[in-house]
Amino acid sequence: MSIINIKWGDTLSQLAQRFGTSVEAFAKKNNIKDPDLILAGSTLLVPGKGFSGQSSYGTEGASRLDGRSGTGGAAAAGPIAPAKGDTNGISLQELKQIMPTLPDDKAQQYLPYLNSAMNEAQITTPQRRAAFLAQLAHESGQLKYMEEIASGSAYEGRSDLGNTQPGDGTRFKGRGPIQLTGRANYAAASQALGVDLVRNPERAADPDVAFRIATWYWSSRDLNQYADKGDFSSITYRINGGYNGAADRNQYYASAKDTLYA
Repeated sequence: MSIINIKWGDTLSQLAQRFGTSVEAFAKKNNIKDPDLILAGSTLLVPGKGFSGQSSYGTEGASRLDGRSGTGGAAAAGPIAPAKGDTNGISLQELKQIMPTLPDDKAQQYLPYLNSAMNEAQITTPQRRAAFLAQLAHESGQLKYMEEIASGSAYEGRSDLGNTQPGDGTRFKGRGPIQLTGRANYAAASQALGVDLVRNPERAADPDVAFRIATWYWSSRDLNQYADKGDFSSITYRINGGYNGAADRNQYYASAKDTLYA
């Protein structure tokens, strides 16, 4: 009998389709009362015959948002139980303390979407929020840039980004607080979040989608585990592919900890 590890974003319907069984069979086998709610980090028994061993099926080696290689994978978005912590989110005052140059009107506009996305990705403890918000502050200039200033023409013909059709470079330019770049990455985010970003790439800059893209990326790299350990340097490496801007990121991290650990 197969035992599978539940990843962020997994749903019983996806698991049932993958293993050739039904949602009802999964629920019965694992005594699940609410099929719409499964807990990331838990394990489930796969019903039926012909399976053995243990399976954890994240897509290792998936492309980074900007096309650089990384580890970890993302399952399609779906309902999961929240991590222990404050699911009410951060306050407007806390956001402004961490990102003081963010205009008040933008802070008020972004805050509900930011909190919702963090809850979806179980970024619900001060340790996780401080690390996440510090990285966002650096990557987006305190949420000033939700779309790349350049036209994106430099990405034209970049097969490593999946830009294989004329106009893909500008069409799939960087968008969001952790910039999503390239047709392949837009397609991956579309599948994970259930939003058609290939046909509507501009949606990646809208706050209701942009923050979910950022938290999807965060969760697909299992960055909560490093935040829990206070290993901010490892988070920087996995987001940046190196340590560019480390001093600036660290300053935001210190500010976020001062604000959220109080």
